[in-house]
Amino acid sequence: MLSQYQHIQVSVDGSKEADLAFSKAAAIAKRNHASLDILHVIDTRSFQNVSSFDSAMVEQVSSDAKKRMEEYSDRAKKAGISEVHYSIEFGSPKTIIAHDFPSKHNIDLIVVGATGLNAVERLLIGSVTEYVTRTANCDVIVCRTKEVEDALSAE
Repeated sequence: MLSQYQHIQVSVDGSKEADLAFSKAAAIAKRNHASLDILHVIDTRSFQNVSSFDSAMVEQVSSDAKKRMEEYSDRAKKAGISEVHYSIEFGSPKTIIAHDFPSKHNIDLIVVGATGLNAVERLLIGSVTEYVTRTANCDVIVCRTKEVEDALSAE
């Protein structure tokens, strides 16, 4: 890598793809002596389909996200990264991950996991990862799962 990254963003959602992305982002942050911003976006569209909107449900989702983010933050600090921040945002994951958060925090590298959606879901709603790689104003690294990497190397 020719660039010296200073502000790295990794987006996590609890999936194995996001966990791999976190591990790779942490390693890059450590190598570059960079800050690591761990981002979780709660998609507010998922609450629009709930007929009886329940604020307790939003609080539970937020509480679970906060717990997960604190665990990621602790892992990063134990890995030797001195500047670690985490944020929980509400809204559209695509725009927050690709544009809103990076511009507010001077991000120069976004690390994301490969999509967990199947082909039909990608066709209907689009992949967040695909959108980020296509529209972000900074470098983007897409991390694939270990299983996918092993399968590709066996070919």
